Amino acid sequence: MRTFLSALLIGSSLFATQTLAHDYTVGDLHIGHPWSRALPPVAPTGAAYLTIENRGQQSDSLIAASTPIAGYTELHEHVHEDGLMKMQKIDRVEIAPGESVEFSPGGHHVMLFDLKEPLSDGHRYPLTLTFEQAGEVEVEVYVSKDTEADDQSQAHDHAGHDHGHHHHH
Repeated sequence: MRTFLSALLIGSSLFATQTLAHDYTVGDLHIGHPWSRALPPVAPTGAAYLTIENRGQQSDSLIAASTPIAGYTELHEHVHEDGLMKMQKIDRVEIAPGESVEFSPGGHHVMLFDLKEPLSDGHRYPLTLTFEQAGEVEVEVYVSKDTEADDQSQAHDHAGHDHGHHHHH
């Protein structure tokens, strides 16, 4: 099983086919890379992160999220209050036309309460996002202990290539 999984992971990074790519589209919304940080099995709560881009002409809002692996979920944001970072529940996250909202550690996130199964590295679980205009879309959330992995793979496209500094004599 393990070797199959790692082969699958290697394969998915080599060919970003639609089935393996971690993007979803619902209406004018494009949802990219849903992920959760792997947690110890005893953790009662977790969080899901993703990016939502609005490619349409009208604003839409994420109004709910649900997953069978959690008792209930809430949309949260981090706010600075009296010099402290606090999490607070919000009812909706608006995505304006042409804007993209990133749910990330330290920012917006979907809180998962009463976890029924641990968020173990390499696992995937379904998450249903409900939008005011676009309706529901089910995405698959990938659980990873290495939160840097994705930043790295995106950074590789640009880092280390020195554009425009070649001297032609």
